[in-house]
Amino acid sequence: MKQSRAMSLVESVANVAVGYGVAVVTQILVFPVFGIHTTLAQNLKMGAVFTVVSIARSFALRRLFEAIRVRGAR
Repeated sequence: MKQSRAMSLVESVANVAVGYGVAVVTQILVFPVFGIHTTLAQNLKMGAVFTVVSIARSFALRRLFEAIRVRGAR
């Protein structure tokens, strides 16, 4: 069965939200181990930057693989 556009959007939003949460929690737990001490606000901002980078990376890879798929279908 094919996924609807609405469910694709829900999945994408959930993926980004979970990824943001994982990034922030990971920073809070791991940074002190390396002697990096940040505030919660700094962790939230860094998590947002990492999230934007992740979205751009994911988009670029999806477009690349779609181009490969289309080229292979010819």
